[in-house]
Amino acid sequence: MRSLDRLPKAHLHLHLEGAMRPATLAELAGERGERPPDSGGFTSFEDFGALYGAAARLVREGPRRNLLRLVREVVEDAAADGAVWIEPHLNPLTYEDDPDAALDLLDEVIDEGRRTGARLGVGFGILMFARRNADPSQAVETARLAARRSENGVVSFGLAGDEARHGPEPFAEAFAIARDAGLIPAPHAGELAGPAGVRAALDVLGARRIAHGVRAIEDPPLLARLAAEGIVLDVCPTSNVALGVVTSLSAHPLPLLLQAGVQCTLNADDPLLFGPGLLQEYETARTALSLTDHQLAAVARTSLEASGAPRATVEYALTRISAWLDTPSEATTPPDPRGMPAVAP
Repeated sequence: MRSLDRLPKAHLHLHLEGAMRPATLAELAGERGERPPDSGGFTSFEDFGALYGAAARLVREGPRRNLLRLVREVVEDAAADGAVWIEPHLNPLTYEDDPDAALDLLDEVIDEGRRTGARLGVGFGILMFARRNADPSQAVETARLAARRSENGVVSFGLAGDEARHGPEPFAEAFAIARDAGLIPAPHAGELAGPAGVRAALDVLGARRIAHGVRAIEDPPLLARLAAEGIVLDVCPTSNVALGVVTSLSAHPLPLLLQAGVQCTLNADDPLLFGPGLLQEYETARTALSLTDHQLAAVARTSLEASGAPRATVEYALTRISAWLDTPSEATTPPDPRGMPAVAP
């Protein structure tokens, strides 16, 4: 059996604060004389959001070094999982109200991610996201901020929050700004809302990647459209089970989505709250969903080709994926990451 940690892959659906290590959460809480929030104590999306907010607050209200530590650790964890590119979700305006101060913070995050990535052979780009539960004018401001770094660290633009309560229409202007800046439009959809949410993400926001999107399985014509238009779904199986989007891992629609010709990637979403990291999601896809190594390699290829990574990084990783398939696992030796091409976008 081939070692999945040696399969080159990109991590495209990962919320930065939600990727905090539990030990880091406990340490940051202790520094403030607080007990860390119970990262597994949620039974609904609202509870999940509250716990995410409690964990994120420990980073957002602390010194900048806490955020930069988080960036370093997230890149280190990506490297350990075999990722060669990571695209964490961040909204710097949740840290700084002033756009210029938020831009400075964004630059620090990008620099820290690139420094750590250069040491470990992991490319680093940011998916800037707007919040559905905020005023749409804030989404426009976020998109304008993202556009200022569209050629220097920000590669994609998303939309997060409760899609069942907040449709995409108010955010069309923000996504138009992002698309005009060359950013990959990658909103959340098809998680809490059904296929209509996926269609709206396509028609209103011009999505090319969709975070989750799994409820498209309920609409065969929509599946055909996703396949025909090459839309990529950034899928997170464990997250979907934990939030009740699907009833169990064995019932997850990922195999059926792939069978329908829909391109999908595997991701961890918020490992602090859901548990598994990227490598574990690949292992789960192999064991619980019975994906073959050829299917897993295709998922990894999609993750790289749909990412904001530089072409040289993508092409080099694709050759390594082919080598992974061609070589028995016991003889597979990962290359020295210092031999990788430049990874900065």
